[in-house]
Amino acid sequence: MTTIQICALIVLIVLVGLTYWAGYRGGLKDGRIEGIDEGKAIQQSDSSGTIQNLKRSLDQAQAHHKEFYTHYERALAASKLGESERQTLLAIAEQLRISAETFSAFRTGKKLERDSRALRNQALDMAALLHHVAQEDAA
Repeated sequence: MTTIQICALIVLIVLVGLTYWAGYRGGLKDGRIEGIDEGKAIQQSDSSGTIQNLKRSLDQAQAHHKEFYTHYERALAASKLGESERQTLLAIAEQLRISAETFSAFRTGKKLERDSRALRNQALDMAALLHHVAQEDAA
């Protein structure tokens, strides 16, 4: 090979190397920029999604809180019931027993008799619960 050909070969190799290096560096830079932009977009969508998930969780917690608070209020009202209410329930149960026996004697109101007995049993159960609460409060 002649000197000019060797110099041309060296220049050609250097130019190919510089072109490859410029392309590599440009692609690397573009890839980094694209990756950073994509990461920011993911972070923004995740943070807005996370915020929405937190808002949904907060709404659910508030709904559960309201539900539990109503249960609490009912339990508090029930705990304020005392001996006079228990006596009232026992009187109601006695009246329902009498009405059930009356319907039974007439043999016409089987459904009314069953309803009266069921209501009597419920009133007796409630009175028993109040009796237990009164005993616990006394202890």
